[in-house]
Amino acid sequence: MTPTFTRYQIFVIAILAFLQFTVVLDFMILSPLGALLLQEFKISTAQFGLVVSAYAFSAGASGLLAAGFADKFDRKRLLLFFYTGFVIGTALCGAANSYYLLLAARIVTGIFGGVIGSISFAIITDLFPMQVRGRVMGIVMTAFAASQVLGIPLGLFLSNHFGWQAPFWMIAGVSALVGVLIVYGLKPIEAHLEGHVQKNPFAHLFKTISTPRYIYAFCSTALLATGGFMLMPFGSAFTVYNLGIPMDQLPIVYVATGLTSIAAGPLMGRLSDAIGKYRMFCAGSLLAIVVVAYYTRLGTTPLIDLIVISSVLFVGISARMISASALTSGVPALKDRGAFMAVNSSLQQLSGGLASLAAGFIVVQTPQGRLDHYEELGYVVMTAIFITVVMLYKIDRDQRMEAARIQG
Repeated sequence: MTPTFTRYQIFVIAILAFLQFTVVLDFMILSPLGALLLQEFKISTAQFGLVVSAYAFSAGASGLLAAGFADKFDRKRLLLFFYTGFVIGTALCGAANSYYLLLAARIVTGIFGGVIGSISFAIITDLFPMQVRGRVMGIVMTAFAASQVLGIPLGLFLSNHFGWQAPFWMIAGVSALVGVLIVYGLKPIEAHLEGHVQKNPFAHLFKTISTPRYIYAFCSTALLATGGFMLMPFGSAFTVYNLGIPMDQLPIVYVATGLTSIAAGPLMGRLSDAIGKYRMFCAGSLLAIVVVAYYTRLGTTPLIDLIVISSVLFVGISARMISASALTSGVPALKDRGAFMAVNSSLQQLSGGLASLAAGFIVVQTPQGRLDHYEELGYVVMTAIFITVVMLYKIDRDQRMEAARIQG
């Protein structure tokens, strides 16, 4: 029998999903704005890659600094502190009127926004048992898809009519409303504080990053980020200049693939709980490898064909991210959960930032706008996907052995 959620648990899932929607949208909005920003600021692909990676680098650094304190406070208070900073940073992006001001604003946004995901996942792990985490992760992580269906097309509409800064003002306004809901609706989350003598933050951080089983999980997560961060920054430019899709049809692609992901996310979560997290990860990885190999070699492509290809790719990505997040959530002990999630998120951001930066140097934009060497990114992504399949096998095996030991 499928476990049911209480009304409060449903509220928590909804608020975390909507919170993730605002954070993910803030990050993802740069991809569809890429074609506009390259022309607006007359910058190179390497410079644009730096704007994307600046968020990731600052998020990774702040996550590491915050990790030692992540288990010392009520998770609600910690969440509100960083979410407030995120709203301010996003507003600064909207106020930026030059490349360097935008770069600085992205750094500020990353410092606060990059920690929010780890706090959210710590809350999920605190409040929901392993047997339903796939379902919860599947719902919360539909934020990625919802940001495409609702946020990105609206962001493109606003940028086309009111300037590229308009989407950031929209995100800041919506995020402020979400913050109010968190203040009045979310209960304090302090179970990790009970019976636990607080350590020196730096000692707690050192213990977390030096625990062997944590290190292995960190490496797996860092590599997991490579795929999305390498392909995503130049997705819109590749679609417009290489695949021949007009700029005004980009929202159609994002809406179609987003709707597919919204439907697939909860389903992938349920399947992860039903057939096993690792099996789901392997299936999603195989699908992603096949589609990436085909997609990165495409030339001029009909709109309907691109929609189908992109939708299938997002199904594979959803299956991988949801199952991997649920699987690695079982690695840390309760007393280390906040620090583990913070370090895990930081390494994901840092590796993603390096991947985005590397992509900016691998991909070259010709005078006609076409992107060359996009196929090489596909080879890197496929290799990373294969390695993570091997690495997550050990995590899954260790958890099954531990579960058998406890039951036996």
